Amino acid sequence: MYFRGFRKMVEGPIGSRRVISTLPHLCNRIKQTESEIVQMFRLSTPKGETPNLPTNRSVSQKNRSVRTLDERFIRILKIFKWGSDAEKALEVLMLKVDHRLVREVLKIDVETNVKIQFFRWAGKRRNFEHDSTTYMALIRCLDEAGQVGEMWKAIQEMVQGTCLISPVDLSEIVKIMGKAKMVNKALSIFYQIKGRKCKPTASTYNSIILMLMQEGHHEKVYELYTEMCNEGNCFPDTVTYSALISTLGKLGREDSAIRLFDEMRENGLHPTARVYTSLMGIYFKLGRVENALGLVQEMKEKRCPPTVYTYTEIIKGLGKAQRVEDAYSIFMDMLKEDCQPDVVLINNVINLLGRAGRLADAIKLFEDMESLHCTPNVVTYNSVIKALFECKAPTSEAVSLFERMKSNGVIPSSFTYSILIDGFCKTNRVEKALLLLEEMDEKGFPPSPAAYCSLINTLGKAKRYEAANELFQELKENCGSSSARVYAVMIKHFGKCGRLTDAVDLFNEMKGLGCSPDVYTYNALMSGMVRGGMIDEAHSLLRTMEENGCVPDLNSHNIILNGFARTGGPQRAMEMLTKMKNSKMQLDAVSYNTVLGCLSRAGMFEEAAKLMKEMHLNGFEYDRVTYSSILEAVGKIDEVRAHTTP
Repeated sequence: MYFRGFRKMVEGPIGSRRVISTLPHLCNRIKQTESEIVQMFRLSTPKGETPNLPTNRSVSQKNRSVRTLDERFIRILKIFKWGSDAEKALEVLMLKVDHRLVREVLKIDVETNVKIQFFRWAGKRRNFEHDSTTYMALIRCLDEAGQVGEMWKAIQEMVQGTCLISPVDLSEIVKIMGKAKMVNKALSIFYQIKGRKCKPTASTYNSIILMLMQEGHHEKVYELYTEMCNEGNCFPDTVTYSALISTLGKLGREDSAIRLFDEMRENGLHPTARVYTSLMGIYFKLGRVENALGLVQEMKEKRCPPTVYTYTEIIKGLGKAQRVEDAYSIFMDMLKEDCQPDVVLINNVINLLGRAGRLADAIKLFEDMESLHCTPNVVTYNSVIKALFECKAPTSEAVSLFERMKSNGVIPSSFTYSILIDGFCKTNRVEKALLLLEEMDEKGFPPSPAAYCSLINTLGKAKRYEAANELFQELKENCGSSSARVYAVMIKHFGKCGRLTDAVDLFNEMKGLGCSPDVYTYNALMSGMVRGGMIDEAHSLLRTMEENGCVPDLNSHNIILNGFARTGGPQRAMEMLTKMKNSKMQLDAVSYNTVLGCLSRAGMFEEAAKLMKEMHLNGFEYDRVTYSSILEAVGKIDEVRAHTTP
């Protein structure tokens, strides 16, 4: 723009040129102005130094090709954008358009659209063609700018063009596209380049595999591994095995993951801490705790130090196996070995201690976090507050910690409020729980089904059914629907207060909204039906539940068993108990005592005695009320027999 104006000013109309040319002082001034503009674009020479002028054309070309970008050219791009003025600046500064110049321009801090225009212009220059280095520079630039559409066009153009693409470039393209969530397009590009331009290396395959893992395409990962092995010259490395073992674990193909681990070692590859950690998680999932702990010993023997992630997996696994003492002991050993814990690990230990009722240890660890160079986060506070409630500590301690959390700048989450509301409900402080629900709403948190569920359940237990129903309706209005668990709680309380029609309507409503009933919902409705004397309907619902793919639990069967015992007579109750045993279901004391009570009421004492013996062998205690009634009944029979015997 500036140069166009300058040329127009110099040239002007033909007539005016003749006039100006006749005025010597004006001619001199024009020449002076032109000289100043040219000087503005020329490279400066430090004071006291003589410029090294090129002695021949070849040296001049070489110097221009390696010359770094002049700040004045960058200013032109920033002020005038890309256009004829910038083109003129290139000429004046004698900057040769080559691959290095293109890469340098794409690095500078100017608008992305200016870079795109320059890239397109350079590609049309005579004797110049973009190569993989310039395309990759543009792709990186567009990725940083978040211009996904332009980036996709550049990648397609690069792939469809004639430039060679290296396996390293292909790996980078895959990573960039994976980050942009363009998984299917990345796979398409991979196969296009693989077929025509380059042979993928293990690193290239790893990029694809890791991208698929991150996006949850686990099935495709194993296909890529098989394809990789079939290449003949491309062998899986440690990264490949690490990704595959983790993926197979997530797919539930634990045996395949273990076989791959063995294959990895057979191929002479040394497992990393990450691989060991993944396999530990698989062993813990399978309940093979000793195998998992054996891997820890192997790591130490192989001089592969366990990381904080390894210790986190061990502590989580031992916690699930109810081996709290072992988990805590390993945590203390970890501290002695100078492995720095992170907040995630400490949160897991606090949660584990809280669930085990070891409140003092949990609080001590929480207070020691500063000395361990860990800052408590919202999850830490949530874990300690939950532990306080679970260990039946005074509610004032939970409230105090909540206030401390806020004063330390840790913002409570929706889960924090849910824990507090549930804790207050369990300690019969319903009004305080309702105030917290209101505070939660004022803070802008979305309605929490868990918090509502606790309140609705507590109000139902207190027989405040209308208040419970009001909260339930409020949740539906605010959320548009509700969770299966909240429906289950409301259905349970409708059944308890005899509003069975309302309970059935809610059950049908949730199905109509696409909210699939879970086992708790079915149990709630069946329990209400049994309470209302609708035993056959409840039994039919149990069969429907199974047909719909919802697996009944022991409680489901105990509900029906209780119905038969109350109104169906001992025969149906015994048949149900036999069916439960034949299904290899693990019976509990409730199952046995329910039938025992039924036999007692029917005067079937011999059958009751057999069942009591079976209970004893299986390690269950008799219900004291039932046992007393049996003894009382037997005593009365003996008394009658004594009086009637001649």
